[in-house]
Amino acid sequence: MNTLLHRVAIAALLALTAGHALAADPAPAPAPKATAAPANSLAAARALIADSKWTAAISELERVNDTGNADWNNLMGYSLRKSGAGKWSASEKYYDAALRIDPKHRGALEYSGELYLSLGDLPRAEQRLAALGQACAMNCPEYGDLKASVERFKANGGKKS
Repeated sequence: MNTLLHRVAIAALLALTAGHALAADPAPAPAPKATAAPANSLAAARALIADSKWTAAISELERVNDTGNADWNNLMGYSLRKSGAGKWSASEKYYDAALRIDPKHRGALEYSGELYLSLGDLPRAEQRLAALGQACAMNCPEYGDLKASVERFKANGGKKS
């Protein structure tokens, strides 16, 4: 028993000594690595989008400028698409960027499908619908929304309602 207590005491003493040696080490700590902007950095843009303030949302997204983030690209694509037909080409660019980053990004798949319907491009919209179906096993709101839009498009004779 004394041997066990002796070993525990030595282990505790070594741990304390090692801790003091590290605490006294004058070497500077390494600089933190840069990471992607946290999701809350997009909160202001999301709020503007919820209020249909497309120009302000685009300005906020430009301020955040997180081009390596799929959500950022999707929100930029969405805001541009909602801004009007003159910005649809730019919108497509951002959706494509989001999908290069995350090929299963459900928002970018749905919204780019909606864009293609606006452009009258049913085959590409159906491609996005198929990819979205694979991404969520046809069991997500984005799939249901795009499927309904495709069906309305077909029922309206190839026109987006």
